[in-house]
Amino acid sequence: MRFAVLVFPGSNCDIDCYKAVEETIGQPVDYVWHTATDLSPYDCILVPGGFSYGDYLRCGAISRFAPVMNEVAKAAEEGKYILGICNGFQILTEAGLLPGALRRNDSMKFRCHDSVLKVNNNTTPFTRDYAQGQEIVIPIAHGEGNYYCDEETLQKLRDNRQIVFTYQNNPNGSVEDIAGICNERGNVIGMMPHPERAVSSLLGSDDGKAMFTSILQAWRDTHGAANVR
Repeated sequence: MRFAVLVFPGSNCDIDCYKAVEETIGQPVDYVWHTATDLSPYDCILVPGGFSYGDYLRCGAISRFAPVMNEVAKAAEEGKYILGICNGFQILTEAGLLPGALRRNDSMKFRCHDSVLKVNNNTTPFTRDYAQGQEIVIPIAHGEGNYYCDEETLQKLRDNRQIVFTYQNNPNGSVEDIAGICNERGNVIGMMPHPERAVSSLLGSDDGKAMFTSILQAWRDTHGAANVR
């Protein structure tokens, strides 16, 4: 399975994502610059955190026009796995690949600490190695993580089980404590907490590791490959 880690001007979690793939599941992974116009070799695309283009205008508002985002949209349509983390989540909402928007934290402060999440949907390709309702510790680091959508969209998210993660102690004011959502098909997910920073007990938690093993196992099941374990 081949992974791409996108890199925009201002990305600062690209190395974390690269190392998480390399060290937790040992799969081929490449950095891919934002001007790339071909993602066809890749099975999973990681859109990392950071401050792409300095978060000018709005977080992710400039990056969504990068050439590579046309390819991300194509990959999503083809059913490939797309994971947007923090700024990556913001970019995916700006690009229309996920509904809603990320606003300024209600505290108007940057929040950087561990957060306890509840796994609301363990049937996605990203969460299959978690138990339904499991509580996991994943760090956050954001100033604009306050997820918002209108009531009609929120009801669709509920009905389609698109609310994948919720905060147990909401740090930013997100509607319905939302920490991460997926598209209706389930192959595109965005989340504000950083699973790539929680893949080893040395980092304070290894609860993020299951996201990467989940992705690999889902891909192997689809392609008839050997078990990840």
